[in-house]
Amino acid sequence: MVGSKLIKNVLLVEDNPSYQDLMLVAFEENDIAHNLHIVSNAEDALLFLQQAQKYRDSPSPDIIILDLDLPRMHGHELLKIIKKDIKYKLIPVIVFTSSNHQKDILESYNLKANCYLSKPYDLDDFLTVVQKSLNFWLNFSQLPEITD
Repeated sequence: MVGSKLIKNVLLVEDNPSYQDLMLVAFEENDIAHNLHIVSNAEDALLFLQQAQKYRDSPSPDIIILDLDLPRMHGHELLKIIKKDIKYKLIPVIVFTSSNHQKDILESYNLKANCYLSKPYDLDDFLTVVQKSLNFWLNFSQLPEITD
């Protein structure tokens, strides 16, 4: 592995249980040492990052996978908060969403998303996209070590 950490902590911010399950399958089928942490909304993602309330013992994620269409707070709002905060802005954020609208893509990159992927509708394509992107981000890219 390229990075100094052997086990990667990945925070998935996804409200749809079906997509959560698909991500679990995609991660399990990958040969990547990881801990996948799942939250269903932006507010819980912030609590996770802040290690607050029920996430008091949560680790700092090495990567965040973010859906845009979240309840109560849109994914772009969460991305804006993450990338403006000195404690979190270096964590790579992969936007993984159903939208392939140019305005969503442009807004995500303007807010400093590290990658934008549209969720494929075909199950095999979905698993392939997740596996290839995970392979790149967790095995080949050099991630910054975030220290408190």
